[in-house]
Amino acid sequence: MPIPLRARRDMPTVAAVAVGCALAALAVAVSSTAVARRPTAPARAVFDASHLPPLLRLPGERVDLSYEAHCAREGVEDPEAGCDVRGIVYLRTDPHAPFRTLPLEPTSQNGLRVLTATVPADVVGSRGFEYYAELEANGASDRIVVPAGGADAPHRSLRLGDPSVVDLGTHPFGSASPGTPIVSAPWGDGPASVGLESGRNLPAIGASAFDVGREGAITLLDEAHRRALRWQPDGAGPTRMPLTIDGRLADLSIGDDGSLYVLESVAAPGHTPVLRNFDPAGRELGATETADGVASQVRIGPRGPVVLQHPSHQWMPVVGEGAPSSPRDQRRAARNGRPLRSGAEVVVLRREHDLLAALVSSRGVERSWRVTTRTPIAEVQLAEPLDRRFVVVARVYSDSASEFVVLVFDRHGTTTRFSTPTDEWAEAAPLSRFRLAGNRLYRLGSNANGAFVARYDLGDSQ
Repeated sequence: MPIPLRARRDMPTVAAVAVGCALAALAVAVSSTAVARRPTAPARAVFDASHLPPLLRLPGERVDLSYEAHCAREGVEDPEAGCDVRGIVYLRTDPHAPFRTLPLEPTSQNGLRVLTATVPADVVGSRGFEYYAELEANGASDRIVVPAGGADAPHRSLRLGDPSVVDLGTHPFGSASPGTPIVSAPWGDGPASVGLESGRNLPAIGASAFDVGREGAITLLDEAHRRALRWQPDGAGPTRMPLTIDGRLADLSIGDDGSLYVLESVAAPGHTPVLRNFDPAGRELGATETADGVASQVRIGPRGPVVLQHPSHQWMPVVGEGAPSSPRDQRRAARNGRPLRSGAEVVVLRREHDLLAALVSSRGVERSWRVTTRTPIAEVQLAEPLDRRFVVVARVYSDSASEFVVLVFDRHGTTTRFSTPTDEWAEAAPLSRFRLAGNRLYRLGSNANGAFVARYDLGDSQ
């Protein structure tokens, strides 16, 4: 007998899945398109722009900055009747130096209005440069700043000096390792079950995120039942933890003190997504709205939780000095790389034919890698250091299959390489399938019977 799906509460759940599917094509600061949109006054034009920042680059590469711009008066559907847009890029090679200006030149690509500029050779030849753009439409009084933090939180492009190169060739589908099953929960409404919400013309939604605590306990977010299920390191459980959440697609991270952070990715009308904080027993401690209108991930940074927000496509701290950060403070403190507990950052860029990754400190790029492949990469699920190693998990796909490839690097190259199945019977948060804890990699999966977490031993550092 099929398990009945929980009744849908409202249409935003479908919208969340649509956003999630789109975000799954991104990664941890991976080949993201920074988008800005705002209505202009008094003519009420629709004015938006998108930009693909070259977060990482190889020596000798030419760098072109391109901004797709659209401006149309309200109610005007003719794409040829849009207003003209002009813009300027502000860039610098020293974070303490003033910005220099670079005009953006209007052109057209595939029928879209595009503003472009070629970064000067002396800037491209530097170890790194920062930049932001200001765009304005003729006849409109408002401007778009990309990214939203402007000079306080510009985009940053880093040059990789001598990255370790790994060629994956053509991926051999069909040899994926399922891992060691650790915990599982059936679909349903029982005390140890995980709820499902149906999606119109989309997969069902359930068990949208998980995390592994410092002591090895596994916490699974059962958003449909507004609770978390927790298994102890020895597999005992699950214990139930009621949470005051909205019951829709959400991400989860556990703080160093055992507290839970739940990012509700679907915003209420007139609001932005909310990050809720709970103590280890599930008591709500506070809630903070994000600065941007869409948020896809929450992770723990050096000073607390950070959220990957869109349209800025930057990691923003949402809590500062123990208090919620205002939207302005979130934007001003935004970073392109994911801040780690150690204070370093991870920056990853998925390009057309390769993937670039770097571990960055205040001194610049400490270590970097380049992964080439003849099989397309859809998204990077995880990229972070593990003791003296670095782990990358990326989805590769063909016309008929997809798998996750796990790569473990040290200073000499690849120490471990294997693939895992996707196991995505139910929809989850798009970039929350994997977690690292100790020397083990954990994967969230689902099938027709329920949700589960599998484990992979990555061995010790040599």
